Amino acid sequence: MANVNGRETDPQNGEPVLKRPRESVQPESSLRVPKEPQNKVTVVLGAQWGDEGKGKVVDLLAMDADIVCRCQGGNNAGHTVVVDSVEYDFHLLPSGVLSKKATSFIGNGVVIHLPGLFDEAEKNLQKGLQGWEERLKISDRAHIVFNFHQAVDGIQEQQRQQQEGTNLGTTKKGIGPAYSSKAARNGLRVCDLVSDFKVFSCRFRMLADHFLTMYPNLNVDVDQELEQLKGYAERLRPLVTDGVYFMHKALTGPNKKILVEGANAALLDIDFGTYPFVTSSNCTVGGVCTGLGVPPSYVGRVYGVVKAYTTRVGVGAFPTEQDNDVGELLQSRGREFGVTTGRKRRCGWLDLILVRYAHMVNGFSAIALTKLDILDTLPEIKVGVAYKVDGQPLPSFPANMDVLTRVSVEYETLPGWCCSTEAARSFEDLPPQAQKYIQFIENFLQVPVKWVGVGKSRESMIKLF
Repeated sequence: MANVNGRETDPQNGEPVLKRPRESVQPESSLRVPKEPQNKVTVVLGAQWGDEGKGKVVDLLAMDADIVCRCQGGNNAGHTVVVDSVEYDFHLLPSGVLSKKATSFIGNGVVIHLPGLFDEAEKNLQKGLQGWEERLKISDRAHIVFNFHQAVDGIQEQQRQQQEGTNLGTTKKGIGPAYSSKAARNGLRVCDLVSDFKVFSCRFRMLADHFLTMYPNLNVDVDQELEQLKGYAERLRPLVTDGVYFMHKALTGPNKKILVEGANAALLDIDFGTYPFVTSSNCTVGGVCTGLGVPPSYVGRVYGVVKAYTTRVGVGAFPTEQDNDVGELLQSRGREFGVTTGRKRRCGWLDLILVRYAHMVNGFSAIALTKLDILDTLPEIKVGVAYKVDGQPLPSFPANMDVLTRVSVEYETLPGWCCSTEAARSFEDLPPQAQKYIQFIENFLQVPVKWVGVGKSRESMIKLF
């Protein structure tokens, strides 16, 4: 072959010859050896209808966490944490924001009402929460709840009451309408607000007009809300981050403890809950992946929080409800009022059929059993262990709410302990009957109980293993 200008040519036609690079023999690629994730997220989820005491468990785990995340819901959630006799209420901020060494992260699956976020921060600031803005990151993909979403929520509840004689019992925080905007693909996200405000304003007006067309009586001051949002955009901008990249760095970088705090609970999940009396997001374990951008292989331990009895806010089927002296005792001793709405919670016996169903969906690694001390005065305690409809056993938790309202519950009756458990700090400190109650729950669910709550403070969470 001839050589022209340093390139080999074909002697027959003088064309340059393109030489294939010689394939080097590679040793077996290290990429083909499966790698265990560097950091896995620990997840805390409600296993009933909410209000189980998730905030307390998160607060406990957040003490040595590096990142604490919220993955779904909005300020319809209410988490109470008591530290040094000070009671903090959180609705949008992760409960872990109290930890000064942890970064708090609000993921893309959360819908954020900005006035609610900053008001909440201000209220907790007066109680002693400091430096939250330095410790908070917000995903640029999170959707925004606007004031008109909240107004629409109220109108929709009114219409349901008039048309069907019952409403869903929403918090009227605009969560459902905001998720509806998200699904209809006309919603607005944090990234839109902190980008070109003129473009954002046009899209905001279009969204407001969309709701005004549907609800002519809706009272919307578009100009005033836009002015308010412009101010929030400046406060928000330093907190906003690319959530996917943020989580990816956290998961694949140096060793970190990452905690995810679920809002609401399994039986309020939009797919698996007691539909239609549910919230508008996935508050089961799948919401962790979609709400934060976490691959499933990075989900580690999943802790289910179970109250030692059952409560529910608002309307909907409640098989173990006790509309009697027992229910009133649980309500008053447990101070069962909604953190977000202040509504009285309906109360009843622990329903293990329901908790077992939550375990099927979430795969709990262990249980945190809260508010055991509320049962201290009862001479006997009942636990729901099976459902029947028309005398026939139900093999699974029913999807149809008409069926759930007709179930009769089979109970196991256990002896009470009739003494205070509030001073207990170990499993051995608990009365034998309380120990047997915990063991009964473990045996039925085939899931270990890792913590038992016997009071409000951090010290009242007994760690069993």
